[in-house]
Amino acid sequence: MDIVVKGRKTEVPERFRKHVAEKLNLEKIQKLDGKVMSLDVEVSKEPNPRQADRCDRVEITLRSRGPVIRAEAAASDPYAALDLAAEKLDARLRKQHDKRFSRRGARRISAAEVPDHVPGVATLNGAGESVPSDQPEGVPTKKIGSLEVQGDGPLVVREKTHVAAPMTLDQALYEMELVGHDFYLFVDSETKEPSVVYRRHAYDYGVIHLSTDTMVTESGSPEAGGTLGG
Repeated sequence: MDIVVKGRKTEVPERFRKHVAEKLNLEKIQKLDGKVMSLDVEVSKEPNPRQADRCDRVEITLRSRGPVIRAEAAASDPYAALDLAAEKLDARLRKQHDKRFSRRGARRISAAEVPDHVPGVATLNGAGESVPSDQPEGVPTKKIGSLEVQGDGPLVVREKTHVAAPMTLDQALYEMELVGHDFYLFVDSETKEPSVVYRRHAYDYGVIHLSTDTMVTESGSPEAGGTLGG
């Protein structure tokens, strides 16, 4: 397995690539996770002079047969940012390794065993309302990603599709901590419905569950759905 180093809107010198290979010890990483398939390092630079102390950002993404582990950090130079990101990656790898062995014998449900699928993306207009099949003539409709937008609609910057096995709330919180994000979208193993866990103030967490309401669907209420907050 090789380490792929790439720059986003910046050049990556050969000296830094060699430093990455020395800093991220593949043998040590594979001892903590023997199913690693790829390790990507992305370097980016913030052009804003007010962000001089955090102008260089390094994001490390480790993909294996288990969950994706991501660690990122920003500093005044790429070498310091790499050191910080590598420390985060090591801590998350060890946390995953310890939990894996503490739960030895427990079986995770594979994606192939998922009996249900999350419903497809709805067709929305620019106001976020459901678009009926009989659109009035003369109003242009364009396709952005998987959305059919009538008139001036939202701009989809990035769209991703992930295959997900159902998991418990406890597992979702654990996965969120691994990737270092403030929220995590998952399929609830009890309801088979999409849910989101998110970080609130201090050390509190919140969770939003989505369920299909036929009355709301038939009425076409624009308030169907949930928002993060509170």
